[in-house]
Amino acid sequence: MNVLIIEDEERAANRLEQLLKEVDPGMHVLGKVESVKKALNYLSGNDQPQLIFSDIQLEDGLSFEIFEKADINCPIIFTTAYDQYAIEAFQTNGIDYLLKPIDSARLGQSINKVKRLNPGVTIDHLLALANSGLAQKNKNKSRFVIKVGERIKSIGIEDIRAFFSQDNATFLLTKEDRRFVLDYSLDQIESLVDPEIFFRISRKYIISIQACVDIIAWSNSRLKVQIPGLKDQMLIVARERVQDFKAWLDR
Repeated sequence: MNVLIIEDEERAANRLEQLLKEVDPGMHVLGKVESVKKALNYLSGNDQPQLIFSDIQLEDGLSFEIFEKADINCPIIFTTAYDQYAIEAFQTNGIDYLLKPIDSARLGQSINKVKRLNPGVTIDHLLALANSGLAQKNKNKSRFVIKVGERIKSIGIEDIRAFFSQDNATFLLTKEDRRFVLDYSLDQIESLVDPEIFFRISRKYIISIQACVDIIAWSNSRLKVQIPGLKDQMLIVARERVQDFKAWLDR
């Protein structure tokens, strides 16, 4: 497979080329360019590669400019030390998002995605890729990617009041009282969010400490929690979780 590397750090470009040779000897690097300008010149004067690895922050701007100006049909795997550009990456031909330093096993997974890729990549597939990419840098997620109609949107942890399950689906609730479906189970979410900020009060609810407006003693040594936007639902801290919940509040 013919590959173009767009990377402004020579050491990072050389390391990626070496990793590609180790992970898949069938990868042939056609060239390495370090700027938006040079990438546009390369793409206008050469046959299009079958795959592009592109850093996002280049010496003369963001690589998204390349893909806005050039007619690119091949898939793109973005490589970066930062995760704030994930949404923009998946609005281009981006099929994966690798956070530096790149791990050889993770690189192999990305290459396999390219090989398995169907001509029509669905937005749901991109959402799954985006969420997995955002989770690479830290165990605790800083935001969740959701679908709004045919668009995708990123919601920061600081804007989430609660996660809950209802009618065999998982939802997040924002500070604006908006609810969005997530492609996660509550068990998965519990393992991804910061336990200093979120607590699972029962099988159906994970709540943010900032969203607790009132906590009331309830029957059988349980507690009732009030969360704006969920006033129509009974949020009860399970009896076996009450002591841990109190300790969480008192941190």
